[in-house]
Amino acid sequence: MRPGRLQGAARALALEIAAEARAEWGFASEIIARSFRAHRELASGDRRRISETVYGLIRMDRRLDAILEELVGRELRELATPARDALKLLVFEAREGLPVEAAGTEAARLVGAEVQLARVLEEDAGLGKRTGLERDALRLSYPTWMIETFTDDLGREAGLALASSMNTRAPMALRVNTARITREALAARLAEEHVVAKPTPLAPAGLLLETRVNAFGLTAFQEGLFEVMDEGSQVVAELIAPPPGGRVVDACAGAGGKTLAIGASMDGKGRLLALDTDGKKLEELRRRARRAGLTNVTARAVTAEGTTLPAEARPAGWDRVLVDAPCSGLGTLRRNPEARWRLTPEAVRAFPARQVALLVTYAPLVAVGGRLIYATCSVVEAENEGVVSRFVADRDDFVRVPVKEIWGKERAAAVGDGLSLRLLPQTHDTDGFFAAVLRRVR
Repeated sequence: MRPGRLQGAARALALEIAAEARAEWGFASEIIARSFRAHRELASGDRRRISETVYGLIRMDRRLDAILEELVGRELRELATPARDALKLLVFEAREGLPVEAAGTEAARLVGAEVQLARVLEEDAGLGKRTGLERDALRLSYPTWMIETFTDDLGREAGLALASSMNTRAPMALRVNTARITREALAARLAEEHVVAKPTPLAPAGLLLETRVNAFGLTAFQEGLFEVMDEGSQVVAELIAPPPGGRVVDACAGAGGKTLAIGASMDGKGRLLALDTDGKKLEELRRRARRAGLTNVTARAVTAEGTTLPAEARPAGWDRVLVDAPCSGLGTLRRNPEARWRLTPEAVRAFPARQVALLVTYAPLVAVGGRLIYATCSVVEAENEGVVSRFVADRDDFVRVPVKEIWGKERAAAVGDGLSLRLLPQTHDTDGFFAAVLRRVR
């Protein structure tokens, strides 16, 4: 049950943000952040409830539309958009625990007739006579093609469990900047700020916040003692495992989450070259590196798909090269629920060719004996094992390195199948990630 109900200006803002997100299915997190900057008067509790409401409306958009169609019928198509959106919010709130008696009068006012709002609480509300995966997709509020993709790759039970898990709120995970503080010391420091944190079960430098708080406003963050980072992303960064004083390339660095994690694991020694096509993201990476006190990080811009590399990117000169490839992001729907409505099957099918091309581009940078690590935040088999298989099929200069050879059988089994890293929200309570390690043999 949701804690309290949005009222007044906060309720109006939630409807406004949801409508903007729905217009083109833009990134909800960016729309929310921009709206909050324009409304600094909002209390922290209202900000939290607005965010939760907006994300909930986005996740359940298809199911809510179906329920409204069933509930109101012909009158629904005659409603103005603002009234329809307000009614959708009432239905969402009722399904989240708001007593239907509290919403019934308002629903009747919006529709202009009595509404049997109790119907929305029934298990099959909005599902009609649909069957099979079409029913499952509507029940869980996903495009049908996406549910088909999950179940084709993982099997029906695991695919539906994945979809269900990505309808929940992701935990708030921190990566401790071990170049400055230990995990235990940071937990104690956070306790001084009345924030309860517990160690992450998979990532050795992670903490999970049990207190609902704006982590970016904490003094410890401002002092560079931690970064907000999903536990699964931390585990991927750990898999890079650079040798002491090693040379590492992060080929698709973005704003540098994994770059900073790798840099911290190197204790400020060696060399870490971060590459990306987005200059603004690289500037953000530089700023974050300064806050973290990392002096071994260099950030350089590259052209699209890495067709022109900087002079520092010397062929065969690097112990580790990470290709954290652009992907569908279908492992991150807990954080980016709007992606389920923005993505198309055609867009997802286009990624593997680009991903293989990136591996081909950056493989020459790996020194003989060094490792090429391929990673995505996707759960789609074609973007993961399919890409690795395509890359190695016609090459004899790279061989697979099973994760169990790096971390041992027990830990490798906890985070994958022994050969690859495979993290799933319903199993590990992380975002969905895949990673494979290849060693250059000649």
